[in-house]
Amino acid sequence: MCVWEFFRSSARLTLLKRCARRLILLTTSSLVLYFLCRYPHSCLLGRKLGLSLAKDDIVQLKEAYKWIIHPQLSEELGVPADGKSLFEVSVVFAHPETEDECRFLATACPDCFKPAKNKQSVFTRMAVIKALEKIKEEDFLKHFPCPPSSPKNLCVALEIQCNNGAVFVAGRYNKYSRNLPQTPWIIDGERKLESSVEELISEHLMAEFKADSFNFSSSGREDVDVRTLGNGRPFAIELVNPRRIRFTAEEMKGLQQTINNSSDKIQVRDLQLVTREAIGRMKEGEEEKTKTYSALIWTDKAIQKEDIAFLDDIKELKLDQKTPLRVLHRRPLAVRCRIIHTMQSEYIDEHHFRLHLKTQAGTYIKEFVHGDFGRTKPNIGSLLNRTADILELDVESVDVDWPPTLDN
Repeated sequence: MCVWEFFRSSARLTLLKRCARRLILLTTSSLVLYFLCRYPHSCLLGRKLGLSLAKDDIVQLKEAYKWIIHPQLSEELGVPADGKSLFEVSVVFAHPETEDECRFLATACPDCFKPAKNKQSVFTRMAVIKALEKIKEEDFLKHFPCPPSSPKNLCVALEIQCNNGAVFVAGRYNKYSRNLPQTPWIIDGERKLESSVEELISEHLMAEFKADSFNFSSSGREDVDVRTLGNGRPFAIELVNPRRIRFTAEEMKGLQQTINNSSDKIQVRDLQLVTREAIGRMKEGEEEKTKTYSALIWTDKAIQKEDIAFLDDIKELKLDQKTPLRVLHRRPLAVRCRIIHTMQSEYIDEHHFRLHLKTQAGTYIKEFVHGDFGRTKPNIGSLLNRTADILELDVESVDVDWPPTLDN
């Protein structure tokens, strides 16, 4: 469906007013004070009930403006004005004289108006709102007419913008490469690897949804050299201002297949449209969730099967993990308590064994193996009383029951 066809079916008409919106704030405040002074004991119904008129009892001018202008625009354009539509038509106006009318607020509340980068004027909407909340009513009445006078000059229309509300796509991904980061790996402006999980998925979604940009999120992340197997890791992508928003289940299944055919480094499953609210389930209680790993471990001293068998009997092992050295540049220094729920060892040879672990989400597995120079206690090295290191790590499951499983 093209933009105009969608617009004709349903649109949300919004008027953005840069300078003009500040005029509405001032006018609204003036009208509120006028009604409070003119009708201190409220309207006829209020008098009968013995109620007083408060500021919250007066309809905001911007709401009244919508009541007036929306039917007129709908009639003129031949489309309904739907306040909940994802499609928004914004008309941007300017009213330069408003800045002069705001200057008395800067004198009365100077701390509300501070210069900021990328702001053409200190009289921003939020600054004016803050000042109006602080200024005394008598000071406001001294500097602004009450009731408000009609503007001498009309607002000037600057531009018209058409935007669709964001669309959200969720699924689970498997990562089969040990040379692929989850997100673009860029250090000091230099790209280290040519692609990422995020890009391999999003490039196809961007093309099909014809969006301006995207935001990627997931339930945790794996290191560049770690594979994600099993049912995969939950992820969600916000597609900003998409030109196409309607996809059938079959079309989503076809899009999933396109992604899977494009690379042997990743696969996605359960690809589906979701709501913004549903994405919250992916993050709910994230640290209370469990994850299952498989680690290939090396030891400096020779081991026998009986040397590692005791690991299988350890349950609910509590760790103190100081922020690993390898992530200290981007994570705050702290000691985090994490739990290894279960371990199952698999002997390979005198210097190698595989360890299957079920852990609390957020556990640093590599550091649990080698100890990170004593920053993780206890660790496999200290438990075995020898030097241990990790050669390979796989995520075997991420126990988050989201998004819903589809019949793929």
